[in-house]
Amino acid sequence: MNPESFAAGERLVSPTYVRQGCEARRTHEHLIRLLLEQGKCPEDGWDESTLELFLHELAIMDSNNFLGNCGVGEREGRVASALVARRHYRFIHGIGRSGDISAVQPKAAGSSLLNKIANSLVLDIIKMAGVHSVTNCFVVPMATGMSLTLCFLTLRHKRPKAKYIIWPRIDQKSCFKSMITAGFEPVVIENVLEGDELRTDLKAVEAKIQELGSDNVLCVHSTTSCFAPRVPDRLEELALICASYGVPHIVNNAYGLQSSKCMHLIQQGARVGRIDAFVQSLDKNFMVPVGGAIIAGFNDLFIQEISKMYPGRASASPSLDVLITLLSLGSNGYKKLLKERKEMFSYLSIQLKKLAEAYDERLLHTPHNPISLAVTLKTLDEHRDKAVTQLGSMLFTRQVSGARVVPLGAVQTVSGYTFQGFMSHTNDYSCAYLNAASAIGMKTQDVDLFIKRLDKCFKIVRKEQNRESDGSGVDNDNTEDAVTEEMGLKLENVFLDKFEDSS
Repeated sequence: MNPESFAAGERLVSPTYVRQGCEARRTHEHLIRLLLEQGKCPEDGWDESTLELFLHELAIMDSNNFLGNCGVGEREGRVASALVARRHYRFIHGIGRSGDISAVQPKAAGSSLLNKIANSLVLDIIKMAGVHSVTNCFVVPMATGMSLTLCFLTLRHKRPKAKYIIWPRIDQKSCFKSMITAGFEPVVIENVLEGDELRTDLKAVEAKIQELGSDNVLCVHSTTSCFAPRVPDRLEELALICASYGVPHIVNNAYGLQSSKCMHLIQQGARVGRIDAFVQSLDKNFMVPVGGAIIAGFNDLFIQEISKMYPGRASASPSLDVLITLLSLGSNGYKKLLKERKEMFSYLSIQLKKLAEAYDERLLHTPHNPISLAVTLKTLDEHRDKAVTQLGSMLFTRQVSGARVVPLGAVQTVSGYTFQGFMSHTNDYSCAYLNAASAIGMKTQDVDLFIKRLDKCFKIVRKEQNRESDGSGVDNDNTEDAVTEEMGLKLENVFLDKFEDSS
């Protein structure tokens, strides 16, 4: 209510009570004013009543929520379901205009303001996370793969002769297909093995630029966050190579925003050399639904060019989700989540190391990977080819999600390109292994339950191997547990083929 409404209310209720209510509202409005003035994530998270007041105030600025609005166009924010309207807080018009996803919509001042604030808050968080010199970013309603494609398509207009993208290999389909979808030819650079780690072959990258000619190379497409034993690319060295040859550099930072090490690599790469843009997922870094990403960079004009490349208007849902999340957490809440993630990584590492040693396996030494860990499966693989994939299926049927088993010698064809040893990021890694990651939001109880279930699966697989090795096919232990495990093994085999397909 405005001051006149409060004054009118004093004629109906004691002025003392009304003034008290007015002061309470001013407290909410003060938080909103600070947000609009500063454009930064508040230190302390907002309560739900302040959030809902803010969203309601923004929503009624959109034309579809005007009292007496008369819409005669084809896009007037009409919604058939009241449930859908409430789900979106009545933000119906989306964001951007036909020529620029960051442009202001005349029909939707509230949605446009929401978009600007969301981008501003995300930029603040990126700086807080370690990339201090970033100049611009925007939320795009596409996941990481398609957002990378948008970056490549923008570079096409700046480098019309280029047809190749140099890509240090990482066995993940969406980042590979992002280059194919954009119409470019990926040039795969195999990784080099250093100890247990798979690292960037810098000499091969530079040699390939020289061989193809820098004008024919659209960009180098590097990666930070990845599954061990692959580790983040050597961004500083790659950035120097790109600067030296005048080749753009796009970084796939999918879930690296939550890692201070990954963010430090990006900051250093931009400081010493060239990084044109880096792309990160919303869901992986901010715990919101899948469907959004952040494109950020160090050249304000180039990031604006990317936003103008997006055709048409866009869904406001990812911007709304991340705005609500960051206002709820505040910068202190997000910092706390980042700190807890680091602690969980150390705890997961310790627990996996103990378990691996108990079964004559070992935790691979991958100190340059700050998120993902890998445990060898040599003893399983030596006994039976299917033992590795069976372990994965057993975890899957026991509701352990996210862990992935990587057998030796898998072959996968992606968009016409065949990869040997697919999922291991190299043609011939030395052993099969199992991955687990410590991502933002993981709790101690998640680690404990995972270790407990993995231990149980190891025991069952080992017991089956022992039965096969002695040729009896029958376990001499007739306890109830043994019978239960035997039934469990039969169930695992039912799911095995399905699991292998999904992997």
